[in-house]
Amino acid sequence: MATVLVTGSTSGLGRYLALELARAGHTVVAHGRDAHRTAQLVARIDQAGGTTAAVVADLSSLADVRALGLRVGEAHPRLDVLVNNAGLGFGPPGAGRETGADGHELRLTVNYLAPVLLTRTLLPVLRAAGPSRVVNVGSAGQEPVDLGDLDLVRGYDGRTAYRRSKFALAAHTFTLAEELSGGPVTANVVHPATFMDTAMVREGGIAPLSSVHDGVAGVLELAVGGAGGAYNGAYFEGTEEGRAHPSAYDPRLRAELAAATEGMLRDFL
Repeated sequence: MATVLVTGSTSGLGRYLALELARAGHTVVAHGRDAHRTAQLVARIDQAGGTTAAVVADLSSLADVRALGLRVGEAHPRLDVLVNNAGLGFGPPGAGRETGADGHELRLTVNYLAPVLLTRTLLPVLRAAGPSRVVNVGSAGQEPVDLGDLDLVRGYDGRTAYRRSKFALAAHTFTLAEELSGGPVTANVVHPATFMDTAMVREGGIAPLSSVHDGVAGVLELAVGGAGGAYNGAYFEGTEEGRAHPSAYDPRLRAELAAATEGMLRDFL
């Protein structure tokens, strides 16, 4: 049985995933932004006979992300799986640009910078516990980043911000997988399902096209199923291997994105 950290586990896909992992006998480290909601989830899992622990952090603050990684690593030195699930959608129609605690555009921060930093912080623990896995919950909705305006200061639009952040996450996953090649840790990215019935989708004014149940299978397969050990650097759509945006595989773009990201995270690495 694996010990699995699931970020964003108090609602939507993350909640369903945490419950399914616990039912299967895995130990779930359940992350949430709200302490009360996280405690409620942990209590429900405990009452059902599962094993879990709660961790609370605001992923819009890079200092909080770093502290989360250190705290989890200390408490769970045998961490087997990191599922970077937490994320923000398009936001309400017509909403303006927002920033996180460090001044970076909010969707870039939560959907991209936070997973990168959390993974970096936990890599020593994951390597020590290997074979282990990093699963990034991505999206088929991807748009190449503007390396000259990663924070989307010009012409902000919530859909663009979301799609660029998910493009960046996919590109980062491929870069990370190359770094991890031959070692005990694999890294893959998955588009669970299209427009699942979640608060995030409904907030964007979008009619859901699939259920959270539809989306959980692909994440589970990479987190604790056979595919997560067999693949490294793959993009999945549900339980099937697919292809990300073509530009996400461009070595030059990925190298430039990695350099820019290192600069953004310099104070926390």
